[in-house]
Amino acid sequence: MAIHLTTESRILVQGMTGAEGMKHTRRMLAAGTNVVGGVNPRKAGRTVDVDGHPLPVFGSVADGIRATGADVSVVFVPPAFAKAAVTEAADARIPLAVVITEGIPVHDTVAFTAYARRRGTRVIGPNCPGLISPGQSNAGIIPADIAKPGRIGLVSKSGTLTYQLMHELRDTGFSTCVGIGGDPVVGTSHIDCLAAFQDDPDTELIVLIGEIGGDAEERAAAYIRDHVTKPVVGYIAGFTAPEGRTMGHAGAIVSGSTGTARAKQEALEAAGVRVGRTPTETARAVLEALRQG
Repeated sequence: MAIHLTTESRILVQGMTGAEGMKHTRRMLAAGTNVVGGVNPRKAGRTVDVDGHPLPVFGSVADGIRATGADVSVVFVPPAFAKAAVTEAADARIPLAVVITEGIPVHDTVAFTAYARRRGTRVIGPNCPGLISPGQSNAGIIPADIAKPGRIGLVSKSGTLTYQLMHELRDTGFSTCVGIGGDPVVGTSHIDCLAAFQDDPDTELIVLIGEIGGDAEERAAAYIRDHVTKPVVGYIAGFTAPEGRTMGHAGAIVSGSTGTARAKQEALEAAGVRVGRTPTETARAVLEALRQG
């Protein structure tokens, strides 16, 4: 089992024929992902050979779904066209749209995430690495060779920290790793993933990676306290960040005591989450929790 992405997932790549889309389509295929085609209205009707995989290019997501039964779209389009791309995917009623693009204006993200939600399309991202169920499927840019299948579910704001924790725990393995993105507005929250991992019978422990800024981690802590029975281990990036400074992600800004790493750590620990001070310490806490059962 896994969440949101399995061996059955059939993936369209919006922007496949661009440089980034093509590069990561190759990587997804190499990981065994079932990529069934791309979307580019200007190149509709062509077939592109990607390392021996002939992939059709469709004029729209709806055309791609009709021809292939695709149920996931991965979006590699420039920021100016991202809103239109996700809106098109939602109009086609695709169940999952993974938006890798960074630099999308927040007002566009607000609009397309709300639009997609009304049409039953889950958006992951934007400005995210995507998600991977090791040994099953990989939708996005997460390196497939840093982890094997296992019992840990991971949800993270940070792409880099997703990779680091996957590498630290590579010998234990993961059910699914989800990079939700670090922008102020994202389509899928920590809470959404916590709920899915709680319901997944093959996820034994959950790792939650947050960062300074906002209150997403505090809200996740309240959800864990009330709804999650599986052990959760956390890590918060930004313990040494100066107040009032944006650190990396657009959402990571601290004002006074609001949104600080310390406040988030306290909220999570009050909900029974063990919080590591470093990624390595966090990985050790995961292994200890698994040993304790």
